[in-house]
Amino acid sequence: MNRMNQVNATKSIDFDIEGMTCASCVSRVEKSIRAVPGVTSASVNLATERAMVEVLPGTATKDDLARAIEIAGYGVRKGEAGAGTPNREEAKRAEVTALRNATLFAAFLTAPLFVIEMGSHFIPAVHMFIMDTIGMQTNRYLQFVLATIVLFGPGRRFLVTGFPNLWRRSPDMNSLVALGTSAAWGYSVVATFAPNVLPVGTSNVYYEAAAVIITLILLGRYLEARAKGRTGQAIKRLVGLQAKTARVQRGGAIVEVSLDAVTLGDIVHIRPGDKIPVDGRVLSGSSYVDEAMITGEPVPAQKTEGAEVVGGTINKTGAFTFEATRIGRDTVLAQIIAMVEAAQGAKLPIQALVDRVTGVFVPIVIGVAVMTFLVWLIFGPSPQLSFALVNAVAVLIIACPCAMGLATPTSIMVGTGRAAELGILFRKGEALQTLRSADIVALDKTGTLTMGQPELTDLVVAPGFDEAEILKLVASLEQHSEHPIAEAIVRHANTRSIGLMTAADFDADPGFGVTGVVDGRKVLVGADRALQRAGVEIASFADQALGLAQLGKSPLFAALDGQLAAIIAVADPIKPTSRAAIERLHSLGLRVAMITGDNEKTAHAVARQLGIDEVVAEVLPSGKVDAIKALRGAGRRLAFVGDGINDAPALAEADVGIAVGTGTDIAIESADVVLMSGDLRAVGDAIAVSKATLRNIKQNLFWAFAYNTILIPVAAGLLYPVGGILLSPALAAGAMALSSVFVLGNALRLRRVSPRPVGHQSRSVQPDAEMKLEHA
Repeated sequence: MNRMNQVNATKSIDFDIEGMTCASCVSRVEKSIRAVPGVTSASVNLATERAMVEVLPGTATKDDLARAIEIAGYGVRKGEAGAGTPNREEAKRAEVTALRNATLFAAFLTAPLFVIEMGSHFIPAVHMFIMDTIGMQTNRYLQFVLATIVLFGPGRRFLVTGFPNLWRRSPDMNSLVALGTSAAWGYSVVATFAPNVLPVGTSNVYYEAAAVIITLILLGRYLEARAKGRTGQAIKRLVGLQAKTARVQRGGAIVEVSLDAVTLGDIVHIRPGDKIPVDGRVLSGSSYVDEAMITGEPVPAQKTEGAEVVGGTINKTGAFTFEATRIGRDTVLAQIIAMVEAAQGAKLPIQALVDRVTGVFVPIVIGVAVMTFLVWLIFGPSPQLSFALVNAVAVLIIACPCAMGLATPTSIMVGTGRAAELGILFRKGEALQTLRSADIVALDKTGTLTMGQPELTDLVVAPGFDEAEILKLVASLEQHSEHPIAEAIVRHANTRSIGLMTAADFDADPGFGVTGVVDGRKVLVGADRALQRAGVEIASFADQALGLAQLGKSPLFAALDGQLAAIIAVADPIKPTSRAAIERLHSLGLRVAMITGDNEKTAHAVARQLGIDEVVAEVLPSGKVDAIKALRGAGRRLAFVGDGINDAPALAEADVGIAVGTGTDIAIESADVVLMSGDLRAVGDAIAVSKATLRNIKQNLFWAFAYNTILIPVAAGLLYPVGGILLSPALAAGAMALSSVFVLGNALRLRRVSPRPVGHQSRSVQPDAEMKLEHA
């Protein structure tokens, strides 16, 4: 409780960070932020380049956090934070353009340098041409000029960040590049202008290595930036759904204003084909609105006076006006975008391993480079100094932990984005990892497996009672209840044109039933346990109750003045996709359970119809948490799917809570995953996306760790005694750049995930297989 109060007492501050290039950057930024007084938690994401910070009110401000980040050597992007915002998109475009221009400029200068130096080594004619024309010393001067421009021009970004971080004893990727290229360039400068200070036979130049390293790493950064842009396509598409303007009524006239100028209470006019700008309630007119982006349903929904409309949906043929009830960050679409962003920026438990490794990785690499230099200098063949320098530089360059830092966040970013496109919102990033480990899926029945639109199917009265009178009394009582069963009984009475009366002393007892006084008579309507508790004998309807239960119906009973008067059945049809959804879960190797307030016979009849493995019946709303605990059993991980207010505690208790998006706001807020439509097949989709994303993360981490584990020893010269194999710094730079691009490319494969098997259609449910709703 204390921890929850502390969480509730904090406020969130989010912002975009500039200058991060690898996993060690993330660790450094997080450490700097957490050192600010008042910060309770900080999470930095390399792929989204965002920081999400929780602070105690009245302590740290955004300016305090920005200063801490700047002291650590990074920048904070001005303006509103978040993917898809105009300032973020403009900054990303500018970054990609700058990297492209820097790469082209560096390549333009490096190309002749590479041809001159490498051509001299491998093509005798090139060597002879250089010696006969400009000579060796002029050749070195030319290489010095070209390499110096590359290093202190396009490569300056590595130096101005890398060396300060080295002085702060927090080296990063930039430090490795700065050390490696500066060492190669500095050694070459000495060999060019003061060769006599070097041992005989060691005055070689490595200008081309320094320039090629800078060029290839810039190329990798450019490709990385472009790929990162593609990982955020889901957010961009969601943002693109928003209207840019709205036609509102101002001062008796209809004017077109920008979206951010719409205020609460504005009267918005919608024409055929318009995109609805904000959320609201229809005041006049009627039309059909395409809400596929929210519900996933292809058939447009009819909107008449009093209906709710959602911003971003598209009006079809009619025209109407509506009152703006939610604007800005409060709209459904804005909340969806916020959920996706939060999930993309989250850290999975698997990331903890990466954080621990990268926290010490760069210092260890520098230590390995120093040891490599010393070993080659002492034990290496002649010229020792040249071998020592080249191999130490190769170690520094090959070990840059870019791929390691991108392995997890990029997969999360693409996976959650793809899920959003499928109508699945991971509100909490860790659910992406936990869901794949689920052993059992528990489903609430009412409104989840069923349509949530019950109908009265049976009304059998006891001898001496009149059916019309019983219906009138029961419906008069139930009109004061908001329960779907009550609505079904009242609708049935209205269809028979039965006039209703007012009930006095109305009382609802969840899980049992309702009581009250109608026309001077005490009326009780509820489950068998309600009547038994009231001392009303129901044995005379035992056969009827059993028959209804065997048909999958939930029997209710009515009593007048303490005497059994009737048995009632209210049916809630199964959703057409429920059986296919359960079959899909079985195909994924999961067991399926149903939690219901129905009696045992009814619940098991329904379970047989749907192929459900386990049933927990006669559960009161307050008992769902205990049912979850019981189903979890001996170490099983459980995902619970529900939609009602009384499902909120169970959603929070489950290892993963999955809310049907057509349900209540409270249920959605309590869930880890939200299905935007009522189609339960999306549960299987969510699990499939989770499995695919975690598989992708493991592939990336394997590649990143294997790459560094294998190539660092090769760069250090481990294979030289075997076959004379050495890894040049230039090849090391290329391999390092390609490793990051490989990880990003692998993550982008998740954009093509199509989790639902082709032709996986739902089976229609026969009329006698309708699922019935309990009165709970």
